[in-house]
Amino acid sequence: MRARLAAAATALLLAMSTAAHAADEPLKVCLDEDLPPLSAHHRGKPDAGFDVALAQTIAERLGRPLKIQWFESKLDEDSSPALEANALLSDGRCSLVGGYAFTIDSLKVPGVPTAKLPDFDGATRDDRRRRIPIGVLVPSQPYIYSPMTVVLGPKAKDKKITDIGDLSGLRLTIESGTLGDAILMTFDKGKLIEDITHLVPGRSDLLGELEHGEFDATLLDLRRFDAYRASHPDTRITASGYYYPIGANRGYVALETDKALLEAVNKVLSDLQAKGTIAELGKAAGLTWLAPREPIVLGDVWLKILNR
Repeated sequence: MRARLAAAATALLLAMSTAAHAADEPLKVCLDEDLPPLSAHHRGKPDAGFDVALAQTIAERLGRPLKIQWFESKLDEDSSPALEANALLSDGRCSLVGGYAFTIDSLKVPGVPTAKLPDFDGATRDDRRRRIPIGVLVPSQPYIYSPMTVVLGPKAKDKKITDIGDLSGLRLTIESGTLGDAILMTFDKGKLIEDITHLVPGRSDLLGELEHGEFDATLLDLRRFDAYRASHPDTRITASGYYYPIGANRGYVALETDKALLEAVNKVLSDLQAKGTIAELGKAAGLTWLAPREPIVLGDVWLKILNR
């Protein structure tokens, strides 16, 4: 009898020790280093952004320290945000990737067995060469909705925009090959084509040219306008208040093998959402926060655009 009690006591102590150790382990979250005002990590400046504050709040609610793994997502033909996020998670760089856009393509089962890691803080030469066996991504509940919006230049600031058709006759500019480009070029069987000037992504200053009055309007991610407005407090370009009806929710993704963590995170997100804390964090970060909406996962974007 004494032997059984001693064994039970030992098992209980081991369980308590394991639980305590788990609580001491940091909550590792991967965030894009250049996605303001969602997340920003620049040398010589403190880490900032809505996703930083949200991750810190969640870690505190879970009773765990936070560790952010910063990574760089490059916009080129060979990059895949979904595969990069999967590689980071599968390599154990983090347990959650934040600010992840929920689309049917970004959450589908990978068609390849391995993927390369994106450049990340602390990466070595060998890390840049490795291919990581990857798993399947599972989303958390969303915590923000990210739409596209029409932004107006100084000469068109009083123009009322309730639909893309209201842009007719304005001097439009858009970056080639972007979602905004597809929307404007295909609207009403090409009705706006003659009004559009294309710029090269990464080589031209889209919002800067709008600021200087070279153009009257553009269509871009609301987050990007928020970032510009934060860094140019005296800007003369303005938000139209119009949101294109096709947008994506953002949230966390984890590997399907880590569903227990997602369940815990979802409980915290639900509580924070109900109390209005998430909206407050967004406002404090200079973000135009919009509540998540249906559909939770955006379907085929290009098909939706062509069918409008």
